Amino acid sequence: MTRIIAGSAGSLTLQVPRSGTRPTSDRVREAIFSALESRDAIDGARVLDLYAGSGALGLESASRGAGEVVLVERASAAAEICRRNADAVRRAARGAGARVRVVQRAVAAYLEGAAAGFDLVFIDPPYDLGEPALARDLELLAPLLAEDAIVVVERSSRSPEPTWPAGIEASRRRDYGETTLWWADAVQPAAPSQPE
Repeated sequence: MTRIIAGSAGSLTLQVPRSGTRPTSDRVREAIFSALESRDAIDGARVLDLYAGSGALGLESASRGAGEVVLVERASAAAEICRRNADAVRRAARGAGARVRVVQRAVAAYLEGAAAGFDLVFIDPPYDLGEPALARDLELLAPLLAEDAIVVVERSSRSPEPTWPAGIEASRRRDYGETTLWWADAVQPAAPSQPE
């Protein structure tokens, strides 16, 4: 069972696709959101949830005060569940809270045309997604990040560290059994030095 942990839709049970997804456990989500709240990173944030599955990470953000949430999911059945879960969160919040949009599209295709300015990004791809595909997603994401944006990548504990592009820098790794969270921050490129 997957549920919203806290906020305006706290304790709401979410639907989960029957196959093809691996929902983030409540324990891992609690750890993610505890860390994000300690950094005051959710309130009013523009949030992007890639490989959304049930939409649990993005919708938890919506429940906790994000300003806008975009759920990106290619599989039609999972995208439909994201829509239903988003509607349930909106009803539980009685119209207050984030604007939630579900985009049924491949992640790379979405990122190639997305508007910049995301403050918080969750990337929870299938564990069998290859490292080159994840590296490409991160490269496409980098120019879309707001200053001081936070990126959280969830992978199998057996997967190597993601290949971080210019503009995204790893800050820490946390392991939870079979799951590893990689935390990273948007970084601005250093200005070229001026000749004296």
